[in-house]
Amino acid sequence: MISYKGADKDFSLEGKTAIITGGAAGIGYATAEFFAKKGVNLILADLNPDADAAAKKLGSQNIGISGNVCHFAYRKNVIEAGVKAFGKIDILVNSAGIAALEKAESICEEFWNKTIAVNLTASFLMAQAFGAYLIEKKLPGCIVNIASQAGVVALDRHVAYCASKGALISMTQVLALEWGRYNIRSNCVSPTVVLTELGHKAWDGSAGDAFKKEIPAERFAEPDEVAGVIAFLCSDTAAMITGHNLLIDGGYTIK
Repeated sequence: MISYKGADKDFSLEGKTAIITGGAAGIGYATAEFFAKKGVNLILADLNPDADAAAKKLGSQNIGISGNVCHFAYRKNVIEAGVKAFGKIDILVNSAGIAALEKAESICEEFWNKTIAVNLTASFLMAQAFGAYLIEKKLPGCIVNIASQAGVVALDRHVAYCASKGALISMTQVLALEWGRYNIRSNCVSPTVVLTELGHKAWDGSAGDAFKKEIPAERFAEPDEVAGVIAFLCSDTAAMITGHNLLIDGGYTIK
């Protein structure tokens, strides 16, 4: 059963510990920054060899572990190192992801497989490792997977990306169904284009201007807007929210 501890109007996360995959950049790092201000201990899991330096910028107690989340030994190490450093882990944010943009008729098998492996399979396996830890220790916990509006609507040249994110949303719902009895919540957030460094590179210019005209809010999302929603979903105030996909799309998918 998912317990209710009372609504905390400050959305406090003080004293909690979070693993953030893809945590050294982009939405992952924006979430880490937001969490740090909320008093969260951080474990940043990222391919970037400077993951630990990125974590230490947000607090000397934080740790970054460089490696590939697709590998079993790495996921096991992330869980064990987090428990050793902080005693327990409360939150998992799966932010690691890639996009291979190509027409359906020409995307190669390698790009398809890599997109599914990183965006879906690695997220599931990290959630599985985290869930197994929580269930064994009889601890409550919260999972937030970073999906996309591309998991809800079709986007041109996004066949692998749309497939991976749509499946990620479905997987999140199954985890919520199966693990609610263990006091584990599982949710998704699905942003539109987010103005991270990569977002700017991909969408600054005429293509981005045209895309924004299709969004009722007439703009793209800022990283902090996504991070704030993730923080809310991880707080006790959101205790009754599980199995949900929260769109952060400025209204793009209502059409």
